[in-house]
Amino acid sequence: MSEPPALQIRANAHLAAVHRRAAELETRLLAAERKMRVQAERLAHQDQQLRAALDELSREKDREISALQERLLSSEAAMLSLQAAVDQRDQCIQQLQPRAKLLQDICRRRQPLAALLAALEEAEHLGPLSNSDLGQPLPDGPGLPMANSTGEEEGQDHLQPAVFGTTV
Repeated sequence: MSEPPALQIRANAHLAAVHRRAAELETRLLAAERKMRVQAERLAHQDQQLRAALDELSREKDREISALQERLLSSEAAMLSLQAAVDQRDQCIQQLQPRAKLLQDICRRRQPLAALLAALEEAEHLGPLSNSDLGQPLPDGPGLPMANSTGEEEGQDHLQPAVFGTTV
């Protein structure tokens, strides 16, 4: 047999190089496909995790909104209750203001009233005048003491003796 011509050897060498290159590319392609599958699975897994986390955040947000709505309703109810109490106290204050003014008047007049009551009590301790004293004129007075006199009883003979007393 004869030797293959140089062109055939070169063609075979070229075919072998192309074949090796094709095998190498197939190997790299398979490796790239495996890598893409792994990455795709990882991405799908991450996507699932992110969706689960997003769903949990959504549920947590809904729970928090619900809790805040309950607190808002509770706060509004408390505010209405407090407003009603304030209104009731305002009415009570309006009812008590005239009485407070009256008590302030009484407190302002307390000392003169106490002095008047003390004088009345002292007069009570003095007792009534005796019948023998009724006919005598008072030393620095204009005449006979007249009890229950308004000055319009002139001409009335019947005068009652003065008696001090209190009902307090």
